[in-house]
Amino acid sequence: MSEPILKERVLDALKHVKGPNLSDDIVSLGLVSEVVIRGGKVYFAISVDPARASELEALRQAAEQAVKDVPGVEAVAVTLTADLKAGSPQPGGNGADARRAPPPGSPVARGAAQAARHRTGAIPGVGNIIAVASGKGGVGKSTTAVNIALGLQASGLKVGVLDADIYGPSMPRLLGIKGRPQQLDGDKLVPMQAYGLKVMSMGFLVDEETPMIWRGPMVMSALSQMLKDVAWGELDVLVVDMPPGTGDAQLTMAQQVPLAGAIIVSTPQDLALIDARKGLNMFRKVNVPVLGIVENMSTFICPHCGAPTDIFAHGGAQSEAKRLGVPFLGEVPLTVAIRETSDAGKPVVASDPTSPAAEAYRAIANAAWSELERHKGEARAAPRIVMEG
Repeated sequence: MSEPILKERVLDALKHVKGPNLSDDIVSLGLVSEVVIRGGKVYFAISVDPARASELEALRQAAEQAVKDVPGVEAVAVTLTADLKAGSPQPGGNGADARRAPPPGSPVARGAAQAARHRTGAIPGVGNIIAVASGKGGVGKSTTAVNIALGLQASGLKVGVLDADIYGPSMPRLLGIKGRPQQLDGDKLVPMQAYGLKVMSMGFLVDEETPMIWRGPMVMSALSQMLKDVAWGELDVLVVDMPPGTGDAQLTMAQQVPLAGAIIVSTPQDLALIDARKGLNMFRKVNVPVLGIVENMSTFICPHCGAPTDIFAHGGAQSEAKRLGVPFLGEVPLTVAIRETSDAGKPVVASDPTSPAAEAYRAIANAAWSELERHKGEARAAPRIVMEG
């Protein structure tokens, strides 16, 4: 059956599903996003009032079952989002103006509003969750995160990495991982592996050049599922590579799981430190212990003569850590080797473990772990974020 015909039949089936007002159907109400079909697999989102997301899980299930019964449909992934006010008609009939549903081949697009997905608490089997964050992009946070993870592993810990940057995932490239994760019974995903690390990233679920044009609710749903619907197994620590800034992903992490601590990455210059300060204060506001600050690209080391040059100044992150009363975890030089190994998918801690850069990362990892141990017992249950008017 051709995809246009199948799409028409899917929409016809969804016209039999009543909306939240229990009178009109979800298609005529404009609550159904664009329907995406790939090889018999159907993906779409239903926009609902966020205040009613939990109680409307039955609506999601009804829509899913209605589409499953359509001849030619092999699998269905339905997500509840809060893009629209429930019951408000939108131009385009089937929600043509709504944001795109989760992309084809993306198992994280299942049942976003299920109660289990949005329940706060620890991830079974995961001992500690550490967020590696920055106030702005371009400071080498992802490279730092993956090498810190490898540094923790080098000390004998079982480590996983979650790439929480939905819009710009880096872990597939940094770790040289290709392919898609397998799915277990019960909708759990098997994390990918490289260098002994268990890894999950949106980059495994969509093509590298596919833009993610999701709004906040879908981002938070995907992140929640990558945390809780992955078979992480037994881990001493899960390192989360956060997207830059202080937005939806950071708040989702603070709400969904009790973070054991956060590491802030910055370059030495004042402009980067201003944003790093914002990131640090954000974690403090949601009661997440700040394990310390890392100064990345601290000094450029000439590959020819070995002479150091302070391109971005030097020591700014250390001074800021002292001023803010948080530990300074260490500095990482700006070297060609770090860039080359990262681009090649062979992180320097794994590919050149005796190099000065690898030693710097391992020292930072050990310092962060020591701080985490010192904070044991201080990490609070995931807070409830309340926005005051």
